[in-house]
Amino acid sequence: MPTNPLPFDEERLISKLRWRIVPFIFLLYIVAMMDRVNISFAALEMNKALSISSTTFGMIAGIFFIAYFFFEIPSNVLMHKLGSRLWMARILITWGLVTVVTGFIQNATQLGILRVLLGIAEAGFYPGMILYMTYWFPSKHLAKTLAIFMTGMALNNIITGPISTWIMDNVHWMNLEGWRWLFILEGIPAIVLGIITLFYLIDRPEQATFLTAEEKTWLIDQLKKEHEHKLAKTKVSKWEVLKNIRVWHLAIIFFGYVSSMYGLSMWVPQIIKALGKTLSNTQVGLISTLPYICGVFAMVAVARHSDKTMERRYHVGLPISLAFIGLIALTLTTDITWSLAWIALSTVGIYGFAGTFWTLPSAFLSEETAAVGIALINSIANLGGFAGPYMVGYLKDLTGSTTSSMYVLATCALLTCLLTLAIPEKLVSTGTTAGSPEEEPQPDSAHTSV
Repeated sequence: MPTNPLPFDEERLISKLRWRIVPFIFLLYIVAMMDRVNISFAALEMNKALSISSTTFGMIAGIFFIAYFFFEIPSNVLMHKLGSRLWMARILITWGLVTVVTGFIQNATQLGILRVLLGIAEAGFYPGMILYMTYWFPSKHLAKTLAIFMTGMALNNIITGPISTWIMDNVHWMNLEGWRWLFILEGIPAIVLGIITLFYLIDRPEQATFLTAEEKTWLIDQLKKEHEHKLAKTKVSKWEVLKNIRVWHLAIIFFGYVSSMYGLSMWVPQIIKALGKTLSNTQVGLISTLPYICGVFAMVAVARHSDKTMERRYHVGLPISLAFIGLIALTLTTDITWSLAWIALSTVGIYGFAGTFWTLPSAFLSEETAAVGIALINSIANLGGFAGPYMVGYLKDLTGSTTSSMYVLATCALLTCLLTLAIPEKLVSTGTTAGSPEEEPQPDSAHTSV
């Protein structure tokens, strides 16, 4: 019977890493998503108070991503240079301050300006966290780890809805409307966690005092081998990755996903409110959690199976086809129960895609190129965070309903599925991640495709 050559249990080490790293950055991600999407719940009262039309709301909700786009790559490069601990603390504190100030706006212009500032402040957080986990976890353990982290995106919607709508209905201190207190109270946690980050986050495995000497040596060695294998695959510099066709392919795929996700999620509270006209804000918040509960289970299940089989393309591409079905079906009913069911199916597809997607670029981007490549993919894709909500708002004002916009979002989901399945298998092969090197890549092709 073969024996384990390691002086420790590998799974126990990975579990130790997950418990030390993931819960904290998971909490940071929930707070980040809360401050990004709480505007969708504030809109239930804010739009009327500030005379904001559907088109204007869609533009303001999405303009965050335009600012994010321009500052994301510089942010990730600075994080790689200055260290995760310092840079993440800066991001958290600045976006928390912007969110608090949003509670004191007086018109749509001020709201738009602060959404831009929020995008600048938060730029780099999400791809920075993805990059941070590649510093710690070997590839064969990455999909499950990323999925656990990214359930924060779905759990945020489970938490943010009830909390935000409860604040709006019950907190009116100092004669300020509830939607104002929503921003003020939900901005404070980011500031507090930013300060904690300075003392808690660890930049690299080399600095991890919670690991034994044997664990640290093995982990650093594994990550180094993967790094060398990726260098052999890419053979491009940090900035040359900006013109790599495969990175842009993934950026377009992620653009379709982001357009579908934010195009739907930014409008779910208003869709539910329109279907259930007698529902209170708090009831809307509670009901809106149901699709995201389904999304959490889908995300973890798909990622777990992907890690088990070490297959990536189909685990990323096929789930989002469910979003295409759900969004089309959503246009065929006005019953709130069936509408919730189709929103839930769409959410399952969207989050099933999200939990495994980042294993694709991490399969071929080295540490240096990942800092730029992941940021490029996410920054281009985040333009979908503007396009999706804006298209829904514009078409809602134009047609009087969200039906036509759901067709647009469904098309984005379908194209995302097809483009993912078109990724060459050799691009996302696992290489040395399972412990043995695969066939060496051909030098001539390494410069033309990644």
